[in-house]
Amino acid sequence: MLANKHLLWCILACASQAVKGLALPAPQASSGDRILPRDTIEARAKGFGDGMALRIMPLGASITYGYGSTDKNGYRKDLRDKLEDGGNKVNMVGDNPAGDMKDNEAEGWKSYTVKMIHDKANKAVPKFKPNLILVNGGTNDCIGDDDLPNAGNRVTDLLNDLYRESPKATVILSTLLVNRNADVQKRIVDFNDQLKEVANKFQLYGKRIVLVDMQGTKGPAKDDLIDDGTHPNDAGYRKMADVWFDGIKQADSRHYLQEAEDVEGLTADGA
Repeated sequence: MLANKHLLWCILACASQAVKGLALPAPQASSGDRILPRDTIEARAKGFGDGMALRIMPLGASITYGYGSTDKNGYRKDLRDKLEDGGNKVNMVGDNPAGDMKDNEAEGWKSYTVKMIHDKANKAVPKFKPNLILVNGGTNDCIGDDDLPNAGNRVTDLLNDLYRESPKATVILSTLLVNRNADVQKRIVDFNDQLKEVANKFQLYGKRIVLVDMQGTKGPAKDDLIDDGTHPNDAGYRKMADVWFDGIKQADSRHYLQEAEDVEGLTADGA
């Protein structure tokens, strides 16, 4: 009996020493609705793409230009600030700068249709080789009722050339904003349906594309437009920046983002 007690004591003592020698898991910290290891949180703090430099081309018409905003920066400054605050270096590129912000380059051309935007992109994209292109175009096609049944084909042609001219690019494709003119809004709804079909097809072919909905709950509402009923006011542009940011976040979660090609004269930080 004494021998058994002695044996039991030895087993318990050895087990206690083994527990003391175990390496305990690193403490975990909460992040939203799930628990992430600290090293994961530190990596996220570096920015999207593990801190990848983002060479962004804002591509479109007058909304991309920033028409209607008090400083002509449109959504671009708010978006750039959010990305920079998150840990990414940003260089916005394009041949039509607008606004009083630093790094104010863009490819936003007032009154341009998709075909005209495409022509400008064919010149600018090979020159700048952006690794992130924000596309918002087609409002003028809808205002002018310009061959809308073939709008999806025109956007498809544009996207094909964007990928061809900058193979490392990820495209964030935006639906068109709400419009106060009822007739124009009907055309925009049809145009947006075509955009969704185009985005789905490109995703099926494995292209790095994210569709963001500017007429969703987070996008500008009719009250966020200036008197012309087409262009956002400052509050509307801030909402656009948030929608773009969420799209880039989604692209990052899909591991779409790739390092931009080296281009002589272009730095990681456009400031």
